[in-house]
Amino acid sequence: MSIREFLLPDVGEGLTEAEIVGWRIAVGDEIAVNQPIADIETAKAVVELPSPFSGRVVELLVPEGRVAAVGTPILAVEVSDREPVLIGYGVAEETTATPRRRRSRASAGPVPSAHDTVQPPSGDVTPRAKPGVRALARELEVDLADVPATGPHADVTAADVHRFAMAHSVGVRQSAGPSPVAPPRPKGGHRTPVRGVQRSMAQAMVRSVATAPHVSTWVDVDVSETVRLVERLRESPEFAGARVTPMTIAAAAVLSAVRRTPIVNASWIDLDDGEAVIEAYPFVNLGFAVAGERGLVVPNVRDAGSLSLPGLAKAITDLTERARAGHLQPSDSLEGTITITNIGVFGIDGGTPILNPGESAILATGRVVDRPWAVGGGLAVRPVMTLSLSFDHRVVDGAAGGTFLADVADFLRDPPFPV
Repeated sequence: MSIREFLLPDVGEGLTEAEIVGWRIAVGDEIAVNQPIADIETAKAVVELPSPFSGRVVELLVPEGRVAAVGTPILAVEVSDREPVLIGYGVAEETTATPRRRRSRASAGPVPSAHDTVQPPSGDVTPRAKPGVRALARELEVDLADVPATGPHADVTAADVHRFAMAHSVGVRQSAGPSPVAPPRPKGGHRTPVRGVQRSMAQAMVRSVATAPHVSTWVDVDVSETVRLVERLRESPEFAGARVTPMTIAAAAVLSAVRRTPIVNASWIDLDDGEAVIEAYPFVNLGFAVAGERGLVVPNVRDAGSLSLPGLAKAITDLTERARAGHLQPSDSLEGTITITNIGVFGIDGGTPILNPGESAILATGRVVDRPWAVGGGLAVRPVMTLSLSFDHRVVDGAAGGTFLADVADFLRDPPFPV
């Protein structure tokens, strides 16, 4: 028998830390491979954490409510010398972690486990790292070539950069003297730690505003036909189990408008050599904002353009329900390409939404409200919605943004579905 420590793994793409929301086990319990042992909150969602091996729980090393960095020992278990191991966590020497994505033939060779330390490439080979990790390294003044990589494909993760910076005291600028600005005095109010989803969203919004020049434009549209279509679809057997709203039709409108103006479904990418490229995507991973108990999350419907309208409605409904219940997986919120947010549900007409980092456009749909509207030379009362579009002006110019928004409005004004 021996004692094994379970290190907090990266359950998402580039996870650096997570909060132990609650333990499902206690000291003395016998646990099995793949048994859920804890609920953890990442930057994207609350997820179950399975045990990588079987044995008897000796100690819970991180208390509930505590935030731990990836790689931190969180659990000690007494195991047999030949205990079964959950593939992917790399807790046994004879076990190789399963990669999350298929590797190219050029990367043939053993895949490092989640807890192995992989030395950086030698020679002039550029270390593997995602754009966000490279940006973090530049910010902390860390040379990626010096950082030991622990990522699933021998790539440098954000956690690797943070650990290296802390160990070598880099990226920390010492003050020449006392700060002229005194820290804020406590005012006796209740303080809530900013963690998990809320912290991730706050950091993302600051990064987005600081790096992408936002331009916002809006238009009012008569959605009489959309309202009638929604009422009919709610009675259709094809939409059983789906929640159909004007936002459902707006999502379809976005997908349609992207086909004419594909540049809105693209990303600005800064390269390491100081150059930049615009990457346009042949698919649409349609994100939509959901306000849950633990904060705002943005899951996305993968390859939404390939879905029928009933399929789109059901996918949005499923993700919305799981988001509100806190059951999203980290992968549900990764790799979005364009986003829609329904601020009308809060009784709001319009606004200037902030882009999700890495995306170039976000559409906000306002409430549907009766307003006087010019019809055939006279006045009538019509249901009207305000559409607000924000876009990255480095990628999308005014003509493309205006064309896209006008196409969305035309779609909602006259949906190409029988009513």
